[in-house]
Amino acid sequence: SQIPVQFNFSFTEFQLIGFTDLKGYRPLLFIPFCIILVYTLFANGILIIIIAKERKLHAPMYILIGLIAALGFFVPIYFIPRMLVGFLWEMNTITRHECLIQMFCLHFSACFQSTILLGMAVDRYFAIIYPLRYNDFVSLTNSLIFFAILSIRNAVSIIAMVGLVVPLTFCRTNLIYHSFCEHTSVVNLACNDLTKNYLALTVAFGITSADCFLIFCSYVIIFVVIFRSPSGESRHKAIHTCTTHIMTIVIAYISVTAAFVGYRVATIPRDARILTSAMYHLVPAICNPIIYGLRTTEIRTQIVKCFKFNKITTY
Repeated sequence: SQIPVQFNFSFTEFQLIGFTDLKGYRPLLFIPFCIILVYTLFANGILIIIIAKERKLHAPMYILIGLIAALGFFVPIYFIPRMLVGFLWEMNTITRHECLIQMFCLHFSACFQSTILLGMAVDRYFAIIYPLRYNDFVSLTNSLIFFAILSIRNAVSIIAMVGLVVPLTFCRTNLIYHSFCEHTSVVNLACNDLTKNYLALTVAFGITSADCFLIFCSYVIIFVVIFRSPSGESRHKAIHTCTTHIMTIVIAYISVTAAFVGYRVATIPRDARILTSAMYHLVPAICNPIIYGLRTTEIRTQIVKCFKFNKITTY
């Protein structure tokens, strides 16, 4: 009978070697990713400051936009600086603990983005379906309870998912063909049975899918009510606001779908898979400041005021 192999050795460091198929062209990736980092920090930072400073923008809808901007600010920080160092100086090493922390931050942020988008849908639902009772439904207490429950749900799911990676034995190789610690790429290096790990990933994906379904149902009901109402300024404003949110939702879920398909279609080059995975985290951070800065009148007005004031003070 065959004696089972005992894996007593496990790597404590990994090498993130994403985009090395590009060989000499890899350092050139420093330029676009550095621009993306600077832009996302600047654009989302302005959005956060404007919403935090202006008391008129302390309504639930704008606070949710502020949270989306906060995600857009922090998510690139989780992985782009390390990518830039790797592109320029070939410093690709990441410790196991750093890898797990990065994995948790990225996946928790993705779940939290889904929660914020659901919060926006619920906010618009009560604003349009029950306008006279909006303040009763969307009170500070109710909003805090809503986000506390969903945040605990997200945390439990992601802690379980990352927690199941902790005891794994990484004895095959320590080379990860990726630019950050994405769950599937790391788990596939393990020598253990991965059934529980894939189950935890499926649960996390199921949570965002459930949020997506609820968001879809909310907006279907909202638009049915809007188009049945008499035309006028309030109807136009409701359509404009909801369309703005839907643009954000579409961008978020198209990015998710592209990343998901990238890992399921074998013919897609592995560098393209890494790029779609990175864009899944970065596209919302890039697009949301433009969408809300241009399409939300109150925010656009405050941004213009801010820049005009700074221009005057420089003279």
